[in-house]
Amino acid sequence: MRNDTSESFLEYKTRVIDPKSASFCGAKWHNATIWLGHGQTVSCHQPAPHDIPLEELKENPSAIHNTMYKKEMRKMMLEGDRPEECFKCWTVEDGGPDKISERVFKTIMYDESDLDVIPTKPWTDNSFLRTLEVSFDRACNFKCSYCSSAFSTAWVKDIKDNGPYENLTSDARGHYIDTAPWATSAAQKDEDNPYIRAFWEWWEEEGGLADTLQSIRVTGGEPIMHPGVWKLFDWFKNNPERGKSMRFSINSNLVPEKEKTFQKLLEVIQYVPAFEMFASCESTGEQSNYIRDGMNYDTWLNNVKRVLDQPNVQKLYAMMTINALCLCSITDFMDDMLALREVYGTDRGPILSLNLVWYPEFQSISTLPTYIIEHYNDKLKTWYDKRKGDLTAQEDVHVTRVIDHMDKAIRIPHTDEVLKKRQNDFKSFYTQYDERRGKDFRATFDPIMVDWYDTLTVETTSISDRNYKAGK
Repeated sequence: MRNDTSESFLEYKTRVIDPKSASFCGAKWHNATIWLGHGQTVSCHQPAPHDIPLEELKENPSAIHNTMYKKEMRKMMLEGDRPEECFKCWTVEDGGPDKISERVFKTIMYDESDLDVIPTKPWTDNSFLRTLEVSFDRACNFKCSYCSSAFSTAWVKDIKDNGPYENLTSDARGHYIDTAPWATSAAQKDEDNPYIRAFWEWWEEEGGLADTLQSIRVTGGEPIMHPGVWKLFDWFKNNPERGKSMRFSINSNLVPEKEKTFQKLLEVIQYVPAFEMFASCESTGEQSNYIRDGMNYDTWLNNVKRVLDQPNVQKLYAMMTINALCLCSITDFMDDMLALREVYGTDRGPILSLNLVWYPEFQSISTLPTYIIEHYNDKLKTWYDKRKGDLTAQEDVHVTRVIDHMDKAIRIPHTDEVLKKRQNDFKSFYTQYDERRGKDFRATFDPIMVDWYDTLTVETTSISDRNYKAGK
């Protein structure tokens, strides 16, 4: 890691974060992801979401963010205790005093004046939001390999049509077992959904979301499949003064089922003074199309350019989900993004954001055998040495974090028992994935990956075992 990169973030952590507490994170107060369809919330993408209690919502529409559970986590942070749900940050930081975890990035985005007030207020107070990621429902035309029916209606259809995936025991969440009925929208119509009603109530009230938010980002599923995102575009069109200081962005797979939907998106972007696009991808060509079922990489790449051609688009982020399979072409993908950045400018992007897959466990990098991790780690290190001068400071941290993760997986591999279980599930899942989706693992990935894949065998488990492990 470059010294100027680490020193910059470490200096901020020492000067701003550490005096508040050893575990403080601004995201617990000023950031949220909220799934309005079925009523769950979380303060960032690292912990697991939790339910929004309807009783808390009755008198306080801001309880879609300010749940009592979150307030208890805030109390722990103010007292310097580590909430267990934030283990991903603690894992990074325990790697050494110079390691920068996500909580630094999730705090540095806020004004220091907002952060300085937090320790002076009771932990039970409601907090306003500065940044919000919101999902109206799980409608999606993709069924990516590491996703699930909890976040994609296309995945729901897979499970309904083909039944649960068999012989998977390492993923404790039972991600591929059922249609995630708990993620079903609370009501068929938005006006009957108490969480969506609370959102619009909080949005419109004096001092509410429309007044405090610096950024709102709509996610899914695929957000352009839900009317809520178009309602927000209409709000920006009809409220140019109120909306002029707020960034509006969406997470999108950028490959809609209908071209006219994408064309509509390009047209309404003009109503947002500061629009940002978060486009999901992490590999190229047929490997990308395999990992993200529904993807057409050529279409995706062209649509990235079409978005960046819009004058109101300030930034485009390439949201990379770093899993075992993307290692085959991750450096090619980053080269494609940096080539586009030469055309559109460093400030506009594409800007790289690398996020490690922890779940499902069998799709994580650490499931691979050591010699394959070493192979791709050497490839990534060679790429980094060549291209690090082209990276932003945060991109530098993200890339080196992946390298550090691979280094650790090489030095301290999982036990034989854990690896056997995960690799069994790797082979079992992708065998069924190929059959269900009409794909071909062997024809898609590198020989080193395919040769190893062909050595794997699948041990079957009974239906009762599978249901037990899925928490049925």
